[in-house]
Amino acid sequence: MSATTLRSLEGQDEESILREIRSALRGLRFGSVEITVHNAQVVQIERKEKIRLQAPTKQS
Repeated sequence: MSATTLRSLEGQDEESILREIRSALRGLRFGSVEITVHNAQVVQIERKEKIRLQAPTKQS
C-alpha cells in the first residue's frame, strides 16, 4: 500500500494506519495481511499466520 493511497483516505490518520499495518507484518514469516477499505476508510486489518511444521526425522 502506498502513501499516496493512504492520503486519499478521508479523515484518517495516515501514521496510525501505517503503524497498525507494520504491527501486523512484524514477525510474520508465512501468511498474509489483508486490509479492508469501505467508503474510503480502512475498517479492518486482518493478519493470518501459517505455522509450518516439519515432519519428525526418523532415527535409526
